[in-house]
Amino acid sequence: MPVTEKMICITCPMGCSIEVTHEGETLLHVDGNTCPRGEEYVRRELTDPRRMVATTVRVKDGVHPLVPVYTARPFPKPRIFELLAALRQVELDAPVAMGQVVLPNALDTGIDILASREMPRSSS
Repeated sequence: MPVTEKMICITCPMGCSIEVTHEGETLLHVDGNTCPRGEEYVRRELTDPRRMVATTVRVKDGVHPLVPVYTARPFPKPRIFELLAALRQVELDAPVAMGQVVLPNALDTGIDILASREMPRSSS
């Protein structure tokens, strides 16, 4: 049975309001996108939704107790909470370099988690 949904495309700053009719993962009709990227966005959202994830992990002996981290590529949306739980178990030793791999191949997805800033060792 066909389903009609409204989505807002986040591919570009236009933020097109898209109305999509689909049957499962099969697109039947897409309306409202002002560029071809909107249809591709809808297709990805229906088949494999992904998001960039940014959070923090603990650092031992750093000038701050936490360092910001992010996914190297968009991460499968249904597994984000599982990823956050795994990152709560991570504790790094200072110093931490910007771009350092904090968690390689997170949850066997092939996506690394990277530090987004340097964290020097505390002088105390």
